Amino acid sequence: MKRLVRHARVLVTDGAKAIILRNEGDALAPELKAVRSLQAKVAAAHDLGPDRPGRTNSSTGQISAMEITDPHRQAEDRFVAGIAAEMDRDFRAGDFEVLIVAAPPVALGEYRKAVTPGVARATLLEIDKDLTKHATADIAKHVLKALEAA
Repeated sequence: MKRLVRHARVLVTDGAKAIILRNEGDALAPELKAVRSLQAKVAAAHDLGPDRPGRTNSSTGQISAMEITDPHRQAEDRFVAGIAAEMDRDFRAGDFEVLIVAAPPVALGEYRKAVTPGVARATLLEIDKDLTKHATADIAKHVLKALEAA
């Protein structure tokens, strides 16, 4: 059975917010304390780009729509990549040896793409849930439940 050891790092993130926690308790009585919290600065949709896809004309006179890019999704992906880089800096600085990541599936997929091999090896568990709006005590309960199931 996997356990939430003392000083384990718990990263709770989505595409716009990240809460970095540290277990100050032990495996039987975890006590998660916030290390830091980060918030993405995402502009309004109308400030990020057009609301319609662009158009292209071919030499035969056909008009086609171009693929739509989602500027919000791109901003969220950049934020998650930045969080992965921050976890790598903390890991190399010796701030943690064990990491648990909780993120919704899309953000977790982007995190996996961006995370370094060292941090990936230190990752004990990934939880595919959005816990960013939960209280710290609820996050601890979710983490313990996931660890028991793993």
